[in-house]
Amino acid sequence: MKGLFSTKSCSKIILVGIIVFVAICLDIVEAQQCRPSGRVKGKKPPPGQCNTEDDSDCCKAGEMYKVYKCSPPVTQNTKAYLTLNSFEEGGDGGGPSECDNHYHSDDTPVVALSTGWFNNESRCLKNITINGNGQSVVAMVVDECDSTRGCDADHDYQPPCPNNIVDASKAVWEALGVSRNNWGGLDITWSDV
Repeated sequence: MKGLFSTKSCSKIILVGIIVFVAICLDIVEAQQCRPSGRVKGKKPPPGQCNTEDDSDCCKAGEMYKVYKCSPPVTQNTKAYLTLNSFEEGGDGGGPSECDNHYHSDDTPVVALSTGWFNNESRCLKNITINGNGQSVVAMVVDECDSTRGCDADHDYQPPCPNNIVDASKAVWEALGVSRNNWGGLDITWSDV
């Protein structure tokens, strides 16, 4: 009697082990992806109720908008999309900031993060580093860019945020050296400080 297992059966066991390992890894990657958790139906805003400052969109009646309870995983270089927001009273950001119930000057580097990254206020009043346009800036998280709801008075009749948004004040755009005519949307990376 040679060994308990032949070379052929050992090869099969190793192959099955590799297949199981790959399947587990694919499940982990799948779990890290953030998929829409539903949709919200757009309503036409009452006259004068949707602030279009900074090229903000208003909800369109009947249009379906994706909502998310999650955001992509945070890393040392989290890929995101930078948008422009006014955190001042009367600005397109709507009401006071979620973290401190205050408005903030557009001259202060502050941001709102998509719901998953905002993480139940765990990043409130903490700094993040934003890298874009060959520059970097440190900004304070003061608000949530709500990915779970929108198209109502509380959200200034704007659609829900996508799940990968860093919504930034004018001061952030200036610090990144982006010319004013290009403000509004920029691929960036960010990380916790």
